Amino acid sequence: MSPRAGSPRAEVADAARVLAGLGLVTAYGHVSSRMDDHIVITPAADLADVHEADLVKVPEDASVLPPGAPAESWLHLCLYRARPDVTAIARAQPPAAYAAAATTRELRPYHGQASWLGRTVPVYDDARPLRSAELAGAAARVLTDGEALLLRGNGAVTVGASPGLAVARMWLLSVACEVWLSTGQYAYSRRLTDTEIASWRAVQSELLPRLWRHLRRRAAVVPMEGL
Repeated sequence: MSPRAGSPRAEVADAARVLAGLGLVTAYGHVSSRMDDHIVITPAADLADVHEADLVKVPEDASVLPPGAPAESWLHLCLYRARPDVTAIARAQPPAAYAAAATTRELRPYHGQASWLGRTVPVYDDARPLRSAELAGAAARVLTDGEALLLRGNGAVTVGASPGLAVARMWLLSVACEVWLSTGQYAYSRRLTDTEIASWRAVQSELLPRLWRHLRRRAAVVPMEGL
């Protein structure tokens, strides 16, 4: 069966190329999506060159990873198992995320759109590679709610209702980390209040897809058919 532009699998590949186009990954990073009783995930490859045919299918209840599945499939599997509300995941290494995760235990929003990452963004405080079910499970348990998790020394992970929205949140997380770091030089800074955060979260279903469309154009990624 030939790949179809706009299919769920194609959305994963498109989102992966946008993640690369935005400079949020280098040689490492993944995008995945939950589909019935399995997930599809990008391979261990440069995301700029990933297409639908390259994606790897992994059973959600897998105890052993199938051939071709990247070791970090465990993080995706553990998050899906822990969070039934999550449909898609983006895994990346924004440079600002390294600095932020090394200097705080949680990231609270300083600007409205950062509220779409959660009321706060927790930090998983273990820098070992998440290449086993045990370590990945420990990280997944930190993200009990919200849509973003900083991994000290290891980048970040964001979730969403679609691959594109997960990638949009990764871009927002990068910006939120930069803003947080820039405010650290000042003796006085104002974080958003709980009421302000709630007001922004109330409109994310309307506004976040618009950000995804903008980022897709910005990264110059066009849906690809038959690849």
